[in-house]
Amino acid sequence: MSRGKKMVERINVLMNDTQHIRNIGIVAHIDHGKTTLSDNLLSGAGMLSEELAGKACWTDSDEEEQARGITIDSSNVSMVHEVNGQEYLINMIDTPGHVDFGGDVTRAMRAVDGAVVVVDAVEGPMPQTETVLRQALKEGVHPVLFINKVDRLINELKVNPQDMMIRLGKVIDKVNKLIKGMNEELYNNGGWKLDALKGNVAFGSALYNWAISIPYMKKSGVTLQTIIDKCNEGDAKYLAKASPLHAVLLDMVVEFLPNPLQAQGNRCHIIWHGDVESTVGKAMYACDPNGPVALMITDISFDKHAGEVATGRLFSGTLTRGQELFVSGTAGKPNRLQQVGIFMGPTRVDVDKIVAGNIAAVTGLGDAIVGSTVTSLKEMTPFESLQHYSEPVMTVAVEAKNTKDLPKLIEVLHQVGKEDPTIRVNINEETGEHLIAGMGELHLEVVTGRIKRDKGVDIITSPPIVVYRETVSQALNGTVEGKSPNRHNRFFISVEPMPQNILDAIQANEVTMNMDNIARRDALVALGMDKEEAKSVKDIYGSNMFVDCTKGIQYLNETMELIIDGIHEALDGGPLADEQVQNVLIKLHDVKLHEDAIHRGPGQVIPAVRGGMKAALLMAGDTLLEPMQNIQITVPQDQMGAAISQIQGRRGMLSTTDVEGDQIVVNGQAPVAELFGFAGDLRSATEGRAMWSQSFAGFAMVPQGMLPEIVKGIRKRKGLKEEIPTPKDYLE
Repeated sequence: MSRGKKMVERINVLMNDTQHIRNIGIVAHIDHGKTTLSDNLLSGAGMLSEELAGKACWTDSDEEEQARGITIDSSNVSMVHEVNGQEYLINMIDTPGHVDFGGDVTRAMRAVDGAVVVVDAVEGPMPQTETVLRQALKEGVHPVLFINKVDRLINELKVNPQDMMIRLGKVIDKVNKLIKGMNEELYNNGGWKLDALKGNVAFGSALYNWAISIPYMKKSGVTLQTIIDKCNEGDAKYLAKASPLHAVLLDMVVEFLPNPLQAQGNRCHIIWHGDVESTVGKAMYACDPNGPVALMITDISFDKHAGEVATGRLFSGTLTRGQELFVSGTAGKPNRLQQVGIFMGPTRVDVDKIVAGNIAAVTGLGDAIVGSTVTSLKEMTPFESLQHYSEPVMTVAVEAKNTKDLPKLIEVLHQVGKEDPTIRVNINEETGEHLIAGMGELHLEVVTGRIKRDKGVDIITSPPIVVYRETVSQALNGTVEGKSPNRHNRFFISVEPMPQNILDAIQANEVTMNMDNIARRDALVALGMDKEEAKSVKDIYGSNMFVDCTKGIQYLNETMELIIDGIHEALDGGPLADEQVQNVLIKLHDVKLHEDAIHRGPGQVIPAVRGGMKAALLMAGDTLLEPMQNIQITVPQDQMGAAISQIQGRRGMLSTTDVEGDQIVVNGQAPVAELFGFAGDLRSATEGRAMWSQSFAGFAMVPQGMLPEIVKGIRKRKGLKEEIPTPKDYLE
C-alpha cells in the first residue's frame, strides 16, 4: 500500500475521534518561513521526503506561487502525529503572508481552532504579524508561537546563550503585548499568554529542520549551548535528529491548542448568533456528528475535472455523498453533494463521510459562495459573515482582446469573484466596462494573470486605478423628500455620519443583522444609541445603517424591502463620483404611500428612495475618502533621512522612529494613490539597504483642496458628466 493511501486510512479513523483532532493555521509576515515550516511538518508525518523538506514548498503548488516564491492561496493538508503512543489528526492550513492575499488568512481562521504564529528571530514581529494575529484572535482562534530563523542569530549575529535568551524574550514580549492589546480577558484568563517556560513557545530553524522548546529540552537533552555549538560547527543534521522540528512543534500543538469540542464551546458565540438552545445550537456547541449539518464555506476553487469545490469547517452533523443540503441566502432549493473529501495539499482525496469538527472539501454546492452557511435545515441562523480587515484599494479595467471571448470573459469574472471574495467585480453590460477591484498591485496582477493562464481568456488590462469611497462630512439639517415618478409616494430621509463607536462595533462584527433583535438593540443602546432607534434598525449594509423612525404607517411593512433596495442602490454608487458610500447613518422619518399597491411597486418606490438618498448625501457634505497604507521601513541609521523623505514626499505622515541596534525603524502612513513606484524609489534612495512592509490603514478624507480635481478625474474616467450634480437633479 502506498504512503498516501496508508495516511488516508489513518485519517479516516482519526476524524471520528474529536478529542484527537487539531485544526490549525500557520500564519506569519511574508518571508518569515511559514511554507518551509509546513514542508518540514509534512516530512515529519511521512508525506514528504527529508531531502525535499524546506525545498519542495509542497503547499505552494500553483506555478505562480513557485515562480514568485510566495504563498498566494491557502493550502489545506491533513496529517497524523503521535504523542506518547496516541495518534492525533492534524488538519493544517498554510496561509499567505503577503498583505495583498490577507483575505485568505481571514477565511482560513474561520476553519481552524488554533494558530501557529511564525516570527523571524532577527526581524521580530512585523506589521503583517500583527494583522494575521488580529484576524486569528477576532475569530477566537488560540495562538502559539514559533520563533524561526534562530540560526541567523548564531551564524550572523554571533550571539551567546544569554544574548539569545534576551533576544527571544523580546520577541515573546512583543507578541504578548499584541495579544493583550487585542483581547486582555483571554490573555489574562484564557491561557493565551505566551510563556517559554510553560511550553507554548518554540524556536528553531525551519530551513534546517530543527526546533526546541523548554519542555522538549528536558526530553532531548538539547540545550541552548548545544544549539550554538552545532550551528557554529555547521552540524544542523545533528539538531534535526536530536530535536526534529515536526516533533517539537506538533507536540506543542497537541498540548496547547484545543480540540474541536473544546474550541466550539468557546468560539460558537463569536461566529454564530443564533439560539443556543435550538437543536442546531446545541449540536454545534457539542460538536455533535448526529446533529443537523452546519457547514461554513471558507473557500471556493475550480477543478477542471470535478468543477466547483467548496471547502469549509463542519461544526455539526455528518457529510455524505448524495446528501441534500440548503445554502443560506438562496431560494430554498436543496443542493446535492456529489463528492465528499479532504485536501492533501494540491490533491483532493474522496472519503465516505466527514463528521463534525473536521475541514471538508465537497462538490455539488453550486449555489454556495465563500461565507455561505450550508445546512440540512430549511431555516437556520447563518454564521456571521467573513469580514476581512482590509478593503479593495485598487481597480483595473479588463476587456477581452477578441470580441468573440466577451461572453466567456463575463462568465470567468463571475467565477473569479466567487473564488476570491476580496475581489470585487463590476460588470457594466451597458457601457461594456468590466472592473476588478483588489487589495493591491500584486493581487490584481496575479488575478488577471490567472484569467489568461487558467481560464483561457486573452485580456487587456488598464493601469491600476485607486478605489475611493464616499461619505458625509456632517449631519443633514432636516429631511429630504424623495418623490416617486408618479408623485403618489413620498419618503422623508435624513443622513448623518455614523458615530465612531457604533462604526467600530459594526466593523468588529459586534453588531450585525444576524443577531437577535433584542441583543442587537441592547448592544446599540450600550453604545449610546436611543432605545427607540436601536430597536428600529432595519438594515446594516457594509458600514452603513438604516433606521426606521416612523410610527404606524399603513402599507410600510410590505414596502420596506423596496425601500432597502433603493437605499442599497444609492450606497452602491454615491452622487459625487459613483463610488461606494460608507459610514453613514440613514433615518426614515415619514412616508406617504398610495393605497393602491399597483402605484407603489418597485418602479415607483426604488427611484424615489434612491433619488432622495443621493440628494441627502450631497446636502450633508458628500466627500471622498481615499485608502491609506501603513508603511514600516527598516534602514541603517545613515539612510534614515532618505527613508523619511520617501514617506513625506508622498503626502505621507511620519508616526514613529525607533532605534533597534544599528537600525532605524521608520513608521508612517501615506495615501495609496501616492505609492505607485514606491518600492523602486525606496531602493534607489537607500542604495538598496532598506527593508519595508505595507499594510492597509483604512480610509481618510481627501484634502479639500484636491477634492474637485480628483472627483473630476473619476467622473471623466467613468464616462459621467464632469459637473457634479446638485440635490435638485435627484429631486425633480
